[in-house]
Amino acid sequence: MKVVPRVSAREAANLVPNDAVVMVGGFGMTGCPVHTLHALAERDVDGLTVITNNLGEPGLGAGRLLRNGQVKRAIGSYFTSNPEVAQAAEEGRLVVDLMPQGSMIEAVRAGGAGLGGFYTPTARGTALAPSTDTRVIDGTEHVFVPALRGDIALIKGRRADTAGNLTYSMTGRNFNPAMATACDVVVAEVDEVVSAGSLSPEEIVTPGVYVDYLVEASTTAEWLGSSGSSAAPTEPDDGDRMRIARRARAELTRGDVVNLGVGIPTLIADLISPSDGIALHTENGLLGVGPAPDDGSALDYPTNASKQPVTAVDGAAYFGSAESFAMIRGGHIDVAIMGALQVDATGALANWAVPNRPLLGVGGAMDLASGARKLIVTMTHTTRGGDSKIVPRVTLPLTASACVDVVVTELAVFCFDGGALALTDLLHGATLDHVRRATAADFLVRLP
Repeated sequence: MKVVPRVSAREAANLVPNDAVVMVGGFGMTGCPVHTLHALAERDVDGLTVITNNLGEPGLGAGRLLRNGQVKRAIGSYFTSNPEVAQAAEEGRLVVDLMPQGSMIEAVRAGGAGLGGFYTPTARGTALAPSTDTRVIDGTEHVFVPALRGDIALIKGRRADTAGNLTYSMTGRNFNPAMATACDVVVAEVDEVVSAGSLSPEEIVTPGVYVDYLVEASTTAEWLGSSGSSAAPTEPDDGDRMRIARRARAELTRGDVVNLGVGIPTLIADLISPSDGIALHTENGLLGVGPAPDDGSALDYPTNASKQPVTAVDGAAYFGSAESFAMIRGGHIDVAIMGALQVDATGALANWAVPNRPLLGVGGAMDLASGARKLIVTMTHTTRGGDSKIVPRVTLPLTASACVDVVVTELAVFCFDGGALALTDLLHGATLDHVRRATAADFLVRLP
């Protein structure tokens, strides 16, 4: 059995040359190799291309590399969590290649598996469609996504043995296992290194064949930034937002596997108890999401897609992002609930980009919109300026076409009846005339 060398974070950083393509694990700051990244930030290395879900937070993780001007290009899914990314992109200091989260992790997995790429229905017809290479498969258009590989991977595990075998902590798996397969050199930062044989072969997620160096460095809460907050933040949502959430909750039934997006959908988690028989899924690697903890940080608990600490219910399971999005694309998620900027009369969804802002954050929205069996949209009926969000045709960047099944606002519930928009319920004292005035799109009336 080989013995993987142990190095310091500084020695690991010395392995990264100028102009390298670096894969960095982590969802937010959870599962992020912060010690190695900060050691890299102390080196005179630049011209880096970083493949990562998000570029850390301001001054933390890969965000420190960005602040130093060491990153010339970022390939990833959700960069809006670090406002310094938008500033760097607008000033021309950073090139951003945005990918749907599921396509990104599958491209990494394909690169690690020696494949040239794959075809996916995700992002077809959108601004993020990766190429003009399309195929119709089983009647659905698919776009080709090339594989991703890197020169060096900086990943984060929980424990390693001296043979390089890795375990992970809860949702700390996220992108790390796949990235360990897709680079020429892999550095695994772990909390603890134990002797070979100390880990059960059944608990090992990443076999040591993929790992070249180990950095033993325990992460503490101060390294996590806002991801280390002690509990999920709550908002004073006694008004429209909570009423929308309660009505959307009524659309769920026992046995459903449900993915909740950020914003109003996150509120629905507090309306579901384990006895309801509804399993909550989060794309960063947990099936069986429970309520927020009373206290403790993201070091102590798993996190949800909003990077908030949550609990895991009895019977829950952890997995990496590649498997999570395979569940989504494979039709194993019964219901996705997400917010929207616009929904149109054909069921098209726009929810990831607004005018006059950089296109920097799509996350898993495109994968969920095309992969979930049922899509429920929760949103306020109009913008703050009074413009309808239910429109004849979406004018904002498209998330997915003909994907929405139900729309819940503070005024009404709409469904799509044979492809046509239909009003099925009035809420909170709203009248039909009020809804007509507030809705730009034509609709059928199917009130009980």
